[in-house]
Order: sequence, then C-alpha cells, then structure tokens
Amino acid sequence: MRSNKNREPLLTIGYEGCTIGGVLATLKEARVGLLIDVRAVAASRKPGFSKRQLAAGLDEAGIRYVHLQGLGTPKPGRDAVRAGHPERMVPIFHEHMLSDRAQAELAMAKGMACDTRACLLCFERDPAHCHRRIVAGLICEETGQDVSDLTVAL
Repeated sequence: MRSNKNREPLLTIGYEGCTIGGVLATLKEARVGLLIDVRAVAASRKPGFSKRQLAAGLDEAGIRYVHLQGLGTPKPGRDAVRAGHPERMVPIFHEHMLSDRAQAELAMAKGMACDTRACLLCFERDPAHCHRRIVAGLICEETGQDVSDLTVAL
C-alpha cells in the first residue's frame, strides 16, 4: 500500500438534481484542488456540466480538472442502469476495469489522489448506485485513504 502523507480522504460527488453553482460551492467549501471526472461521456443536458463548461467553471473557482474517460462505465453498463438493472452494471464495470486503458487511468488517478485533495465526479447523486464508489475503492486500496462522499444541498 502506498502511503498518503497527509491522509486527506478521497472525495466523491454526484451532480444529479444539482446546479453547477451548488456543486462549485460544495467543492470550494471542501477545499478540493482537483476534480477527476469519471464519466465515460463528459456531456450533459444539465447546464454547466459538459466537459468544456465544467472545466471553465472549475478553473474560475481555482480547481483543476481532468477527465479520465477510461474510468467511466461502458455503454452496456449504462444501458443496464437505464433499464432499471443497476446490479448488472457492476460485473460489466469490473470487467471493463481490466482493460489496459482503465488500468492506466486508474494508476494516474491513484497518483493524483496522493498529490492533491481530489474529488471524483459522476452524475448519480447516491454514491451507492454509482460506479464512482467502485473507482474510489480501487484507488484507496493502494493509497490507504478513506472515501468521503460530498452532498450538494438542494
């Protein structure tokens, strides 16, 4: 296990039902230095959450942004969730995480999580129903960090 000298927790956040202003305020209040976007598709119908808009808003707030697409849920997993079968997403996602790209981006995320106060972002409000909980677990297995889920006030 890699040691994290400052032992900051790895944070996660979901923006379902939230405004970009609420998310940015929550991230700033939590002293986030880097937002790691773990969506396979960094586009959103919600204003402010598509990749370029999100990166610009974060930059204005003094928070760095990186999109690690390889840590997103592949289409069959997203389709299973949309069809009302989130339990089917988990094995699909675990298989996806064996790919070279997912492993490379996971290694990048582990390094970033050790170097700065980082937060994983995805859509789902409840981390128990989101793949970011799995990604956070994989990162923290090696870094020794705890996971803390941020909730945006509605």
